[in-house]
Amino acid sequence: MSGRPVSVREGRRLARSITVGPHTLTADEPEPLSADTGPTPVEVLLAALGSCTSMAVRAYADRQGWPLDRVDVDVRFDSRGQIVKGIRLTGDLDPRQTERLLAVAGRCPVHRLLTGDVSVVTVPTVVAPPAAPRPGRRSGRPATGGALGRSQG
Repeated sequence: MSGRPVSVREGRRLARSITVGPHTLTADEPEPLSADTGPTPVEVLLAALGSCTSMAVRAYADRQGWPLDRVDVDVRFDSRGQIVKGIRLTGDLDPRQTERLLAVAGRCPVHRLLTGDVSVVTVPTVVAPPAAPRPGRRSGRPATGGALGRSQG
């Protein structure tokens, strides 16, 4: 798993700027909710699964010296809300190699994260806006008046 922090900052409407190390991505919602300047958060999640799967399969095939010419992954939700991951392997692979690569595809870190027992801990930080000066007070000077603020002399 990556040790780099992911920062999400608010943009215009529902658009969000996502920063990971030196990289910047945009997530958004389609119109009419927002301006569709990037994939939705759910699409970013599916992209993470697809890219992780493809990378894991490629790395394994390369380590084994297997003739995998190309790996393509398509990811979507079906009508029941299940994630469907289609994997297309191109190359002169024997059935044993294909079976092994498909097993590797099911064990990529994002796949394991999504199918495992994961907990999310939310750590809130609430920042209050700076207090506006009260009417009748000048900023930076204590209020005068009342018995404590009057000169006794």
